[in-house]
Amino acid sequence: MVVMKLREHLKHIPRADREAMAIRCGTTLGHLTNVSYGYKECGPALAVAIEQDTVGAVTRKDLRPSDWRAIWPELAEPASN
Repeated sequence: MVVMKLREHLKHIPRADREAMAIRCGTTLGHLTNVSYGYKECGPALAVAIEQDTVGAVTRKDLRPSDWRAIWPELAEPASN
């Protein structure tokens, strides 16, 4: 499961820090937990917020593996000639 990076990240920080992260990301700890277990999809705005809050430890690509290229085409590697 791809969201495991988020789950692992959350597992290694104290609950108070997880709650603070959720607030900084504009969501609740419950929703963040649901996303980390794959019960809920991570919306694009939340994916960006998590990537920024974790300083890239959990990326948008990790959180939206099936459609990140459509949402953020600028993140795709340029085609080599």
